[in-house]
Amino acid sequence: MISRGTEIKIFTGNAHKQLAEDICRNLGTRLGDGSVDHFSDGEVTVSLYETVRGADVFLVQPTSAPVNEHLMELLIMIDACKRASAGRITAVIPYFGYARQDRKAKPRDPISSKLVANLITKAGADRVLTMDLHASQIQGFFDIPVDNLMGGPLFTDYISRKFSADGLEDVMAVSPDVGSVARTRAFAHRLGVGLAIVDKRRQRANESEVMNIIGDVEGKHVILFDDMIDTAGSLVGAAKALVEIGGAKDIYACASHGILSGKALERIEKSPIKEVVLLDSIPYPEDKPACDKIKYISVAPLFAEAIDRVHEEVSISTLFR
Repeated sequence: MISRGTEIKIFTGNAHKQLAEDICRNLGTRLGDGSVDHFSDGEVTVSLYETVRGADVFLVQPTSAPVNEHLMELLIMIDACKRASAGRITAVIPYFGYARQDRKAKPRDPISSKLVANLITKAGADRVLTMDLHASQIQGFFDIPVDNLMGGPLFTDYISRKFSADGLEDVMAVSPDVGSVARTRAFAHRLGVGLAIVDKRRQRANESEVMNIIGDVEGKHVILFDDMIDTAGSLVGAAKALVEIGGAKDIYACASHGILSGKALERIEKSPIKEVVLLDSIPYPEDKPACDKIKYISVAPLFAEAIDRVHEEVSISTLFR
């Protein structure tokens, strides 16, 4: 795929090495020779074992758990490449941590996503390539170009194939809350199915009370669609309401980022959800048991295509459709 321009180099931190290797495989290149280690007190140290002078460098590092450690790895990798005279540095962040803190919800709240944007820019990144930001306005927090890839088309293809035998007449896309309506509407439009909304009132962080279902889901194959699954409390609560109150036939869930913290897997296992489809923007938690309900779709081909287009200085707008 790589045909012209300056030399391309792809490095990764410790957050998701498998994804970085898959991206390189799709590009027909190799992963850069480097390492990210820690001193005995926990400080991060980065070593690059090959030259990056004048190269087009892409650093693959989702800022997933442990978020602060992986963010610090990314910042130091950027600094190392900048001081080694890299031609251009693109931070490839499949999952952008701190994205939920994008505004002041109450007095004296921080806007942490803006702070992280400042850190990445100040460290020396020239561009950011990410996927399904929790809040699209975060692109405006950066003073450098940001390409926000969409995972929706990957789910559209998967669901279309899954229900190809019976058709999509009895499929309904459902937003688990009002905040996800826009992305779920776009997903429903691409699939050509109806839209419903779960209306809920959040009592405290990671807990919610389902209040009402807007739309008719009775007898339908329901696809809950969201950008991330953290503790799965909201997702499971919505699924139960759709079955018990709405009369849905069965429940599937799609989300770009599977954080899966706390009791998420336990809740999913005990829920009426038949299948949870995630993108591999975040690796499956190493310390958690396997969950048969969870399936992954690779984002490596999409990121490889985006990296190639950025490197070749051609438009990537077709990847947003």
